[in-house]
Amino acid sequence: MKIQVLIISVFIILLSVGLNAQNRNIQRHKYIPVTKFDSLRDAQKDLKDAVAEAKRTNKRIYVDVGGEWCIWCRRLDNFYESNKDLQEYLDKHYVFMKINYSKENKNEAVLLQFPKIEGYPHIFILDKYGKLIKSKDTGELEEGKEYNHDKVMSFLKEFAVKK
Repeated sequence: MKIQVLIISVFIILLSVGLNAQNRNIQRHKYIPVTKFDSLRDAQKDLKDAVAEAKRTNKRIYVDVGGEWCIWCRRLDNFYESNKDLQEYLDKHYVFMKINYSKENKNEAVLLQFPKIEGYPHIFILDKYGKLIKSKDTGELEEGKEYNHDKVMSFLKEFAVKK
């Protein structure tokens, strides 16, 4: 009887250790998208984290480059917030991240690996390994003083991983 209790106790301990390790593994994979332009963030680390998440989920990476100073950057944010179908499509098919560009932090070390940016916001679409697929001037997605829903959706669909 004592041996059975000992075996059951050891089994329970091993099971709880295994579940605890599995929970830590799941937490390690929790990607938190960079949703604000922040001059204090480490853009190189953020990009590395986005690549890891893209590999894990088999998604492309949507990199939004701009700053809090940029009115069209804020308009793009507001546009996604008010068009839930676009936001849902973006979330489903892309790993999203922002890279700050401002006088406080131009993030040149990261941005030098991409084509020159002529205006902000600017979008880079990367594959799951961080290789550039598309450099997009968001002016092409504008209509009047806002963004065009159909142009943005068409752009998102064109570069999403086909599942």
